[in-house]
Amino acid sequence: MSRLPRTYLGARAAAGPLLFLAHTHRAASGEWVIVRSPGQRDRRGQVIVAGTELTVVQVLDETVGLSPRGAEVVLTGDVAAAVVGRELLGRAFNGTGTPIDGLNTLVRGQKLPIFVGPGLPGLQLAAQIVESARAPHGEPFAVVFVAVGITARETEEFLARFRESGALEHTVLYVNEASHPSVERLLAPRMGLTAAEYLAFDLGMHVLVVIADVTHYCEALREIATAREEIPGRRGYPGYMYTDLASLYERAGLITGRQGSVTQIPIVTMPDDDITHPIPDLTGYITEGQIVLDREMNRRGLFPPIDVLPSLSRLMNAGIGAGKTSAEHREWSDQLYAVYARGREARSMAAILGESGLPEADRRALAFAERFEREFIAQGRKRRSIAETLEAGWRLLDGLPREDLGRLSETTFRRRRSLSETVEAAS
Repeated sequence: MSRLPRTYLGARAAAGPLLFLAHTHRAASGEWVIVRSPGQRDRRGQVIVAGTELTVVQVLDETVGLSPRGAEVVLTGDVAAAVVGRELLGRAFNGTGTPIDGLNTLVRGQKLPIFVGPGLPGLQLAAQIVESARAPHGEPFAVVFVAVGITARETEEFLARFRESGALEHTVLYVNEASHPSVERLLAPRMGLTAAEYLAFDLGMHVLVVIADVTHYCEALREIATAREEIPGRRGYPGYMYTDLASLYERAGLITGRQGSVTQIPIVTMPDDDITHPIPDLTGYITEGQIVLDREMNRRGLFPPIDVLPSLSRLMNAGIGAGKTSAEHREWSDQLYAVYARGREARSMAAILGESGLPEADRRALAFAERFEREFIAQGRKRRSIAETLEAGWRLLDGLPREDLGRLSETTFRRRRSLSETVEAAS
């Protein structure tokens, strides 16, 4: 709710981007602030702690040369709000919602993070997801892409890729660059999710929200908590980080009686490749599974370098099966996973014993694992449909004897072998 602006002459003190105001009245958390200083352009700010005795303002612009005692601080009476609407599709905004585009088996409602190590192509995978995402049967569809803490070069690359691929036409972008204020990193995901909720639940669209990178968001959360002298939790992050992340992730889902949906894919960088670090650890508790990128596969030039074994989707069964993908999808998935896991174990044993020292079944599994990574996981940057993905997996399984396919029922095995023999005879 908007209120009348109030002007205060001089701040009590400053600490980095924070201004401390004394004896403020009716300040509201999240209220927008204008900071004026003689001979300088106006600066933007936001109230992050509201109190009658002391109010803390986060300045969103550069504070070099700002004299706190000589500043004029205007509490505008307006709080942060997001502009929403269908006309946002094809537009790009910064983390506060200001336009910057003057340059002319995922289940609906799921939140499925992608865990990446430093230096792995998490942002590139996020961009490819945006470019390739579609809704089946021509249903109304949109993507909201929120970039948090990225570089100016990455911003230009994203905009160029989305324009060239045509993805920009159904995408809303919120871009927070690394040079922007920390508090903007906290606003950007909320701006994006507000737009997504409007598109989904007011306009009936199916919306995919990609947030990259949640780790930058958490680092901003820690930075601001430290500036406010809050008691730190694990590794210096605030103790409320779990509930703060939940307030973002839990905005994915569906609403009974509404047509649309909000699905989230957050990108989470694991510091030091540590999946037990507080950020991926807490994310894992809140979300329904994860996709994990592998450094060794990336070194071998495989893209996307997804490590299948620790990756999972807890809602997978809700999105597969007869009438959705394939009646044998669950068997197919379990069998691929089982043979690949055996092949990975055989790879470790071969490093010790040599491949010739392995049993015949393990050698088959090892060869399968190599083909699975090259031909199935590493699909490159082209879009592959569900039908093409299923067929690619079946082709790999077709080369194995029945004794290696214990996860397939006899009915499924016979149907598939009959089909593959028919195709082979026809060719």
